[in-house]
Amino acid sequence: MSTISLVYYPQDRSVRTMSDWTPTNDNTNVTDPSCDEDSVRLMLRVKEGDVKAFEKLVELHQRAVIGTVARMLNNVDDAHDVAQQVFVRVWRSASRYERSAKFTTWLFTITRNLVFNEMRRRGRKREVSIEEQMEEYHHEMSAPDRNNPDVVVVQEELESAIDRAIQSLPEKQRLAVSLRRYEDLPYEEICAVLGMSLSAVKSLLFRARADLKEKLAAYLDPEVD
Repeated sequence: MSTISLVYYPQDRSVRTMSDWTPTNDNTNVTDPSCDEDSVRLMLRVKEGDVKAFEKLVELHQRAVIGTVARMLNNVDDAHDVAQQVFVRVWRSASRYERSAKFTTWLFTITRNLVFNEMRRRGRKREVSIEEQMEEYHHEMSAPDRNNPDVVVVQEELESAIDRAIQSLPEKQRLAVSLRRYEDLPYEEICAVLGMSLSAVKSLLFRARADLKEKLAAYLDPEVD
């Protein structure tokens, strides 16, 4: 069904900064075993051409996919566009789907391929950052304490600093950090997504965390002016 229209996807384009893609307490954890079982059952129905099952699958996983792509590309519109390509690929690949790993491993592997292709396509093209792109909407952002302007400013500065620090990482480090920190994927699943050994992934994350710690030192160390 190559002409499928994802009119229900995605309805919420309210992202403001990377922190808006941090998992929330919505009782949906895509890495939970029960959620994976549900996803597999849905995917097997999708394999039979069940559009309703596909819609439910998108509903379950679109936030994780869009968030991962957003952190990789640092561009809101492109994140939605690439994420839609991911789900179109899921639909078109449904007939060949066989359960050989967790559903999220398969899904994030598709995401990896498409987002890395997009990053290579861009090359050195300058992209407007999310904080610049959405600056006019900052007044709509949720903040821990709207009655305390200082807290809001510090929070926004920290979020922007984290965005920039993550964006400075090489693509594999950036994806590994995103999958581990924000999607809570286990090391073994990250290995499968990246096609790397466990020791290589641990080394990758160690280097990434060391780099991030250095770049965010001014925010993490209270003694730094």
